[in-house]
Amino acid sequence: MKSKLNLPALFMGLTIGMGTSISPAIADPEIDAAARSYVVNQAKTWLENPLIVSAINAQNTAHSSLEQSDIDALDKQWRRESVDGTGPLIDRVMSSDLSVFLQSVREESQGLITEVFIMDNLGLNVGQSDLTSDFWQGDEAKWQKTFKMGPDTVFVDDVELDESSQRYQTQVSYAISDPATGEVIGAVTIGIDAEGLLML
Repeated sequence: MKSKLNLPALFMGLTIGMGTSISPAIADPEIDAAARSYVVNQAKTWLENPLIVSAINAQNTAHSSLEQSDIDALDKQWRRESVDGTGPLIDRVMSSDLSVFLQSVREESQGLITEVFIMDNLGLNVGQSDLTSDFWQGDEAKWQKTFKMGPDTVFVDDVELDESSQRYQTQVSYAISDPATGEVIGAVTIGIDAEGLLML
């Protein structure tokens, strides 16, 4: 669970770029800029893996006839299964090739990436590095402000304190397009350690 808090005192004296001090405000332009730069200059190296587009397209096809009631039912099933961390839906998603790939991306980031998950054109998770509390992200800004806004759209959320790790994090989301058609087919959300981000 995450709770929005001001940045801690350790960020007060930290300077980046042109020597600008980081504000203790929750939404910080320096963190926003650093997160956008990370997606454009570094994350794209693994976001271009064909496995991502293939998995999204496959799920978009499989889910093409889903109604909102079906989406809600899947989300409720996921929430029930997340209590124990296992179940038919969770096990299928977490063991997929895409999820295994995303787990390796997180591990290879050496702590910079705290989580990463891919969403389809309905906002449903396709693959993820870690268990999320819900399965449907379509009612959240991470999907609405990327998928619905067009190719290459980046959305950076506020910095929040992750209560389990006691580290400050931000989430940067990005609209994913199929290179064959140029059409937006899904989105990705990357949880990033804020302190590590500013050290890049």
